[in-house]
Amino acid sequence: MGDTTGRIGTLYVVATPIGNLEDVTYRAVRILGEVDLIAAEDTRAAQVLLDRYGIRRPLISYFEGNEAARAAELSGRLAAGARLALISQAGTPTLSDPGFRLIAAARAVGARVEVLPGPNAATAALVASGLATDRFLFLGFPPRTEARRREAFARLKSLEATLVLYEAPPRVAATLADLEAALGPREAAVVRELTKIHEEVVRAPLGELRARYAHEPPRGEVTLVVAGAVPGMAPAAIDVVAEVRAALDAGRPLGEVAAELALRTGRPRRAIYQLGLKLKKG
Repeated sequence: MGDTTGRIGTLYVVATPIGNLEDVTYRAVRILGEVDLIAAEDTRAAQVLLDRYGIRRPLISYFEGNEAARAAELSGRLAAGARLALISQAGTPTLSDPGFRLIAAARAVGARVEVLPGPNAATAALVASGLATDRFLFLGFPPRTEARRREAFARLKSLEATLVLYEAPPRVAATLADLEAALGPREAAVVRELTKIHEEVVRAPLGELRARYAHEPPRGEVTLVVAGAVPGMAPAAIDVVAEVRAALDAGRPLGEVAAELALRTGRPRRAIYQLGLKLKKG
């Protein structure tokens, strides 16, 4: 398998459809049909795509659980001259999917890396939302716990860029609530099942979206898009020491004060709590 002339191989990073199997480029089909081996995050999903286009090439699994070992193995094949393709379960590899370790390993052995652009749920959802596209920040999947989510979102309060993130359907309502708590009543969109039969874009203020999905989570793959801060509306600087001291003097619980200031300032709750303990000691 691979080149026997001593030439270093090539890794093709191939974007694949996020739903509709027709959303694949001619080049992607050609390359997938020519490579020595295809490394796929989900070999069953990959086989469906390959069967659709009559591609008969060997498959090997490459997912988060075996990424480190597979990257070492596949970089060895590249060093021996193989031509490999990397695909994720859907969309563009490495964007909230495994792959960056293999790309780094390929470059480390001197292999050529070619990216075949194509479908991506984040950019498709951003465009479909109708929110500003001139500047945006892709957040991937947010933290799973409420405290960490709110801290992360609070740090973005003054950012004048549209926010794009992925979320699992059962956590959508909680994440929308945390976005609203940290950012205020911004316009947002819940985009699901992109390019599929049941594709849907629901746009409304965060509070309305939270209420809509509170009792019945959306189905399928979900992307959230949230408007950025209004220009010139960045919050004034907060004197955290003064705020903590005043709250403690008023007899408020330190945990409550730390949580509130974490949301308002974007600083870690634990750091504010530790500051409060020092102030209590004099």
